[in-house]
Amino acid sequence: MAAQAGILQNSRLKAMVIPREHGAWGLLMVPLVTGAVVAARSGVNLGALGQFMVAALSLFWLRTPAEAWLGASAIKAQSPQERSAVAGFSVAIAVVAIAAVTALFYAGYSRGLVTIGAVAGLAFAIQAAVKKLGRIGRMPAQVIGAVGLTSTAAGAYYVATGKLDQIAIALWLANWLFAGDQIHFVQLRIHSSRATTVDEKLQHGYAFLAGQIVLLAVVVAFCIVGLFPKFAWLAFVPVLFRGTVWFLRGRQPLDVHKLGFAELTQAVIFGALLCTAFLL
Repeated sequence: MAAQAGILQNSRLKAMVIPREHGAWGLLMVPLVTGAVVAARSGVNLGALGQFMVAALSLFWLRTPAEAWLGASAIKAQSPQERSAVAGFSVAIAVVAIAAVTALFYAGYSRGLVTIGAVAGLAFAIQAAVKKLGRIGRMPAQVIGAVGLTSTAAGAYYVATGKLDQIAIALWLANWLFAGDQIHFVQLRIHSSRATTVDEKLQHGYAFLAGQIVLLAVVVAFCIVGLFPKFAWLAFVPVLFRGTVWFLRGRQPLDVHKLGFAELTQAVIFGALLCTAFLL
């Protein structure tokens, strides 16, 4: 381990073993926390929840070194030293993930987790296929992949309560709808960084603005039919307001780091409001 720690001082190797998708961490963790918090009203199995958190985080982390070792990422392991280090980290993370999943299966959570995992796995498979379309498939692929990331909402609720019910599905769906809006907005900001007037922004973002309207209509409809709690629509108000107001402002220079923190703040606010709606 000391030798591997020394190797990690190399920034290239850090990029091959540490996930770089900071936004994806948020798409994974916020749903997980919402599932755990909402489960608290029914009593929480803290041991199972802790094991699920370890499994989810390790499986997500495993993707980065595994892709580097397989040569499927932008930064590939090339030298024998790099391949050995990346393989070592991949095996270590995989062992942790397998141990956590095995413990959950042994405790009787296999049926629900296999169901959730199958849907998430299908989403990631479709995402990989859509990515091959090139630039035109970039955003759709991210939205599809978010189905897998936000599955942690249903997973956390399930292992904490033992129930894969309407609440679990509603938490998963709500988090995915929010994630889709975030992904679309970030892509809009990137591709319209030079837009200054309302007309210029509308030329770039008319699809996003229409999506905002559709999102609100869908969420309100889900609240009316009872799939979502009746006040769940309030959780989407801040992000919808953010997306709409952007069109009315002047030119905003693109600062990717600032945008990332702003969207993380939006995610935390959404998570808090969503949990409140489910717990009322």
